Amino acid sequence: MARPVEARPAAAPMSIRQAARQVRILRAASELGAREGLASVQMHDVAKEAGVAIATLYRYFPSKPYLFLSVLEWHIEQFLGDRDRDRDREPVTARTTDPATEVADILVALTGKLLGSRLLASAVAVSSFTEYATDVPARIDIVERALGQRLLRLLARRGGADAATCRSRTRLLVYGWWGLFVAVLTEEISPEQGAADLRLAARLIVTG
Repeated sequence: MARPVEARPAAAPMSIRQAARQVRILRAASELGAREGLASVQMHDVAKEAGVAIATLYRYFPSKPYLFLSVLEWHIEQFLGDRDRDRDREPVTARTTDPATEVADILVALTGKLLGSRLLASAVAVSSFTEYATDVPARIDIVERALGQRLLRLLARRGGADAATCRSRTRLLVYGWWGLFVAVLTEEISPEQGAADLRLAARLIVTG
């Protein structure tokens, strides 16, 4: 029998060892989600794959939707970290200096990265749609926390807008990206159309 969702906040790791344990859980959930899809993944299977007690799993992730939204956040953070390392290896002259282009490049590449595993992408998307019935953070909060600060810095770098306007534009970018990501995932639009729409949205929002 599935464990009921508990209305309590998730614990945060307080040590390096606990943080490593949390990453093992996220990695295990990612691998199982990519192989089996959300419906087939059981929390006990995630705990076993990660080598942790089931109580430990529920301590950090009170429900399966919460876990897979955390997987989404983790994947975005991993993507941005990898992108930064790749950028550091590029010659300075080869780097994009236009914020609108850089924002678009990030959002298009992130979409492609997440859609590399359709089952896992579906798992995080479906989990986000259960937020209203379960104790999980809102999907937009998850994405803004993981992605928003990067976009906000790029908008601030462009100049010409106050802090409140930059934050509003960041929210528009996050909402727009999420909507197009889901549209490509559900095959309402093609990946090529999604990429074109993202680039247009970035240009319009960033340039104001």
